[in-house]
Amino acid sequence: MQERSTDLEPRRAIVTGADSGIGRAAAVALAAAGMDVGITWHSDEQGAEETAAEVRSHGARAVVARLDVADIPACGGVVDGLIDVLGGVDVFVNNAGMGSTTPFLDLPLDEWRTVLDTDLTGAFVCLQRAARAMVAAGRGGRLIAVTSVHAHQPMVGMAAYDAAKHGLSGLMKNLALELGAHGISAVSVAPGEIATPMTDQVDSDPRDEDRPGVPLGRPGDAREVAALIAYLASPEGGYVSGASVVIDGGMLQMGPQAGVAVEAHDWRTV
Repeated sequence: MQERSTDLEPRRAIVTGADSGIGRAAAVALAAAGMDVGITWHSDEQGAEETAAEVRSHGARAVVARLDVADIPACGGVVDGLIDVLGGVDVFVNNAGMGSTTPFLDLPLDEWRTVLDTDLTGAFVCLQRAARAMVAAGRGGRLIAVTSVHAHQPMVGMAAYDAAKHGLSGLMKNLALELGAHGISAVSVAPGEIATPMTDQVDSDPRDEDRPGVPLGRPGDAREVAALIAYLASPEGGYVSGASVVIDGGMLQMGPQAGVAVEAHDWRTV
C-alpha cells in the first residue's frame, strides 16, 4: 500500500462554478485559509473576477478560467490547465452544476442529458483529472463535491437533478474507497436551501427569510457552507471520507417535499 498523507497542509485549490454563491464563498474561505485558488466560471466572467479580487485580498494567488462542465471533451483540459498554472492541486471542489424543475412525464431527453452531463458526467471528468494529479504528486489531497439534500431525498419535478445528485454522491463514496490508499479523501457536502443566485436570492440576508418548513426557520448562507468546505479541506478534516455531510438547517428531518409545503409554524408544538 502506498504511503498516505491525509494530514497534508493544502496550498492549492480549485473551485468550479466560483463566480457566485457557494463557489465564490468557498474560494474566499480557502484563500483565507492560506491557499492559492483556481476559479472557474461558465457565464459570469465579471463575477469570477470579483471572486478573484476577494481571493487576492487575502494575500492568495487567484487564477481564473472558463469551464463548461457539460462540454465533456473539453472540461478535463481546463482542469489540467489550472493545475499546471497553480503548480499542482491539493483540494478540488466540484461545485459547478445546474438545476431542473421539469416533471418526469414532460422531461425532454435533451434536458435530461444536459443535466446529467453538467451535474454528473462533467463532474466525473473534472474529479478524475484532479485525482490523477494528486496521485502523481504523492501528497494526498481532498476531493469535495457539492451535491444537495436531494442526493438523500427527492422533490417533485426534479427527476433529472435528483438522479444526477444521487449519482454524484455515489461516485464520491467510490472515490473514498479507491483513492484512500493515496491519502485522498472524498466527501460530499449536501446543502439544503442556500441563499444564492440558483435559488433567486442574490442579495438577500437569509436570516430575514421565513421558512416554516425548516427547523431553523430560514435558508442557509453560502458562507456557512464555505466554512464546512474549508474545514473538510484542512488537516483537521482529513479523516472525513466517504461521507455525505448535510448542511440544511434540519430540512431532511422534515422531508424536503413536506417542508416546502409547510406554511405555518404550528407544527413546532404538540
